[in-house]
Amino acid sequence: MSSDAPSTDPWLERSRLDGMILGAVTYGGFFILTVQAAIALMQRPRHGGKIADHRFSLLAYVFITFILGTIGFAANAKYTEMIWIDLRGAPGGPVTLIEDEMDYPINVMAIACYFVMEWFMQALLLHRCFVIWNWAKYVMVPMITLYIAMIAMAILVLIESSAGAIFYNINTELAYLSLEVGLTVTYSVLVTSRILSMRGLMKQITREYDSSTYDTIVLMVVESAMAYIAYAIVFIVSFGMHSNVSNLCFLSISHVQGIAQLLIIIRVARGRAITSEQTRAVTGARTTIAFQVTVSEETGEVDVEGIRSEEGGAQLYPSGSEKAAEEGTA
Repeated sequence: MSSDAPSTDPWLERSRLDGMILGAVTYGGFFILTVQAAIALMQRPRHGGKIADHRFSLLAYVFITFILGTIGFAANAKYTEMIWIDLRGAPGGPVTLIEDEMDYPINVMAIACYFVMEWFMQALLLHRCFVIWNWAKYVMVPMITLYIAMIAMAILVLIESSAGAIFYNINTELAYLSLEVGLTVTYSVLVTSRILSMRGLMKQITREYDSSTYDTIVLMVVESAMAYIAYAIVFIVSFGMHSNVSNLCFLSISHVQGIAQLLIIIRVARGRAITSEQTRAVTGARTTIAFQVTVSEETGEVDVEGIRSEEGGAQLYPSGSEKAAEEGTA
């Protein structure tokens, strides 16, 4: 028997091929949402809302991430052809080509494109988080530190990959994935807690306040983040265990992350987002709103006579208030 006979590992080959098919499906969703996001950013919202702030920056983001994702997907598709068509007679066969994929520059280029794409996506998350937290330094410093550490890990992975290391033996990749998921989880917790806090404050100020906008944003953040986080955890666990299941996730995980980001951008483009002005206004309301309250000695009931904004000079009174009627007839 020839020593050059190809190795056989049907599960490894199936997982790699199925992963490419899954990558094609997720890329299709990524492509469709990219088009929808671009159209939404260039059109005025249906209900007369304001066009998203920094829409040209968001359009540039959508364009850059789409180009990077397309290059990465095309490189992966080409190497899949090489495994079973162009290089099918290579020593070791498809199994060796899958295991030693980083020996081929096309794969290093693909992973580099996806890394840069992920940097852009995480940078957008950081920006949204900082806006909602009104650029608080105690939030910015740790988040930026995690972001820099994530980029450093990615660069180390690229260096080791370029040297021909077996990708699934690169422990730095596991650290990179953990940092990236950790950053996404931290973003989700920070943004959700901040929005819920703002919603609670607005309800304290105005009992009849419609909190549906805040509820929608919280749901949007949780839905988009959880889809990626769950997918990434499966990849991290399988990668750490050197399981072939990681092949099912590896070629599509960046597309899933891109889809989650585009869902947020589409909502932002349609005016369903919180701006820095709203954040400052709600934060300032904690000190600029004064309540005029009287307590009935007989019943112990609290009567809110009025709410005065010390900053804007406006007064709001509950319906049926005698003082409101007096102010209206004055």
